[in-house]
Amino acid sequence: MDKIDLIRTACEELLSYGLWDHKTRFKRTVKKYIFRQPIAEEDLIFWPTGLLAVGLWHCRQEILARRGKETGSGAGNGENTGRETQDFLLQKIETALSVYFTRWIRKECPIYYLDDLLAGEVVLAICEEYEKDHAENGIVNEKNIAKYQSALVRLADYAFSYPTDETGSFPYRANQQNGHIFVDSAGLTCPFLYEYGRFYDIDESMELAVKQIANFVAYGTDAATGLPYHGYDVVTGNKYGIIGWGRSVGWLLRGMAGSMSTVYGLDRLKESFCNLLDAVLLWQRKDGYFSWQLQAMEGPADTSATAMICYALQEGIRMRTLQGEGYQAALAKGMHAIHKSTKNGRVYDCLGECEGFAQYPQRYGDYPWALGVALMLDT
Repeated sequence: MDKIDLIRTACEELLSYGLWDHKTRFKRTVKKYIFRQPIAEEDLIFWPTGLLAVGLWHCRQEILARRGKETGSGAGNGENTGRETQDFLLQKIETALSVYFTRWIRKECPIYYLDDLLAGEVVLAICEEYEKDHAENGIVNEKNIAKYQSALVRLADYAFSYPTDETGSFPYRANQQNGHIFVDSAGLTCPFLYEYGRFYDIDESMELAVKQIANFVAYGTDAATGLPYHGYDVVTGNKYGIIGWGRSVGWLLRGMAGSMSTVYGLDRLKESFCNLLDAVLLWQRKDGYFSWQLQAMEGPADTSATAMICYALQEGIRMRTLQGEGYQAALAKGMHAIHKSTKNGRVYDCLGECEGFAQYPQRYGDYPWALGVALMLDT
């Protein structure tokens, strides 16, 4: 899958998707100050652009790794041309990420939802790279690194002070006080928490990540299929949404894959990760896609679910947690499906935004939550 056009599109959408236009800003100002109505604030790092940022960072690391290999082996004229393209893409990615985070930092790093921790994965990666190598790049330098480090601490403090239920799980919207645990939280928060704990040697941070996932497996999974519901309430024991919503599966797998980078998480989550993927792969279609609801084999395919599941397969194979040709074959089929839905720098056939438990409007198009994850897939 050629990522050049995907990277161009992602850089554009990173800086534009979801921003309020003048009309929206005026309407919300009137509601807030004239009619005294509560309104949601403009979130500069909300989860769709957070996914784009993570995807672009993955592409950046992929390009740097490829350049390292080429430097070691020498370069001919053709490889020099490829180097020029790589330099162009690196500059484009770093510029977009710099503008994205600088815009947020200038607003004093507002954090409104758990969802914002997704973008924190890239803030952490930026800080980790600088602290390890003290090398400037197109995003950070000696003058601004302190601002990124301060933003990182702010993100971590938000997570550590966030309310939990009696088992230690994050309610998706704590201010609603309904006790609802959404599976989305696993993919949105756990990779950040786990990697933050790994790099700064904070066991409690890694444990908090693992606990979110272990609790969801225990309380939010369907016993018959092994697939997750969309959410649950530990007090009532009720499970909500549908079984096997494709993106809910993807969020849970993403949380697991991002919380197994050390022996601690691997020992705690490996079995659940493998069991879930085995349950999921039973529902891969002949065309390589996964449906918007996995069991709805004759329903519409969803590239966001397909890409997230492929990402989990990729990471599981890379960590050697998944053994066997079947996983490789499933990944290849899924990658081929994503490629078929990719045109002109966009990934189509993606289910639109969920509006709540059992509210999955059947709108399909190109959305950041397919594009961002597609960028995380190796080429």
